[in-house]
Amino acid sequence: MARRKVVEQVRVKSMMPPGHVRTPAYLRGKVGVIERELGPFANPEKLAYDLQAEQRMLFRVRFTMEEVWGARAENPTDTLDAEIYAHWLERV
Repeated sequence: MARRKVVEQVRVKSMMPPGHVRTPAYLRGKVGVIERELGPFANPEKLAYDLQAEQRMLFRVRFTMEEVWGARAENPTDTLDAEIYAHWLERV
């Protein structure tokens, strides 16, 4: 995924690959806003298996509690920030 603009809406892909992943299952399929770009880092999903890890862009993505928890959200406008690698994100 190419470099992203701040304030861009993205969806976390709904992938469920086996093994070590760094993207919480409860955020998969959810839409958030890129809060900021954190830069390139070695892909931890490969490092976990002692494999050659390519550099992947890491982003801080902000989600509302309403987006994450739906009608069950106690405070729907509160937010949660998560650091998510570019290969997990798609443009909305």
